[in-house]
Amino acid sequence: MPYLSLPSLNLYYEEIGSGPETLVFSHGLLWSHRMFEAQVVEFSKTYRVIAYDHRGQGKSEVKGPYDMDTVAEDAAALIRNLVDGPVHFIGLSMGGFVGMRLAARHPELIKSLVLLETSANAEPLENLPQYKLLNGIVRWIGIIPPIANKVMKIMFAHSWLQDSANTTSIRRWKKELSSNKKSITGPVEGVIYRKGVEEELGNITCPTLVIVGDEDVATTPEKAAFIQKGIKGTTLELISGAGHSSCIEKPQEVNRLLKEWLKK
Repeated sequence: MPYLSLPSLNLYYEEIGSGPETLVFSHGLLWSHRMFEAQVVEFSKTYRVIAYDHRGQGKSEVKGPYDMDTVAEDAAALIRNLVDGPVHFIGLSMGGFVGMRLAARHPELIKSLVLLETSANAEPLENLPQYKLLNGIVRWIGIIPPIANKVMKIMFAHSWLQDSANTTSIRRWKKELSSNKKSITGPVEGVIYRKGVEEELGNITCPTLVIVGDEDVATTPEKAAFIQKGIKGTTLELISGAGHSSCIEKPQEVNRLLKEWLKK
C-alpha cells in the first residue's frame, strides 16, 4: 500500500491516472479518501489523481497533533514529495480547511482551489456542546448506532436520506462511519476547536471555486457566500438537494461542475 513517510508520520494515499496536471482530493472529517470514489474514477481518465487520508483517519497513521495547521502542513509535504509543480486542490469540509490554509500560505503549491461544503470560520460556539458530547461518548464506547444515526443527519441532506433509491448507499456510508475507531476523537477535536482563517482569505490569489449543497446544515450556504466575498474572483455554485457530502450525494453534478471549472 502506498504510504508517504514523513518525519512526523506515515500518510496513506492512492494515485491513479496520468496527465499533464494533477488533482489532489482532501476528504472530510470522519471519512477517508474513499468519499471521492466517483470523482477519482471520472477524472483519472484525463488527469493524474491523488487522494489521501488525513492523519488519524482512514489508513493514515494515528498520531497527533491534529490541529488544522499541522494537518495542512501534512498536505503541503504530500504535494512537495509527490508532484513536480502546483496542483488543483479539491477539499471538502475538513479538506477545505486544509485547502484554504495551503492556498494562503503556500501559493506555489496550488494552481486552483475547489472548496466543497466548508467554512473559513471557527466552529460556531452554539455547536460545541453537541459536538463535545458526541465526541465524549465516542471516546468511551465508539460510534454506536444512535451516534451514527445522529451524525448521518449532519453529514447528508434530509431529502437524500429520505429517498428510498439511496437505501444501499446510505447503508454503505453508515457502515463506513461506524468503522471509525475511538481514536477518531483526536481529529474531531482538531476540527471543532480550529481557528478561523477569515483574515487569510485575502491572501488567496489562485482561481477558486466554492460548491455548497442547499441542504448543508454543517457548513451552510451562508458560510460559502462568506468565502466568496473574502477571495477575489471566486465562483460560487449551489447544488440542489445536497447536504454536507455533495460528492457522494450528487456525484454527477459535482463532476460536471469540476469538469467545467478545469476546462477554464
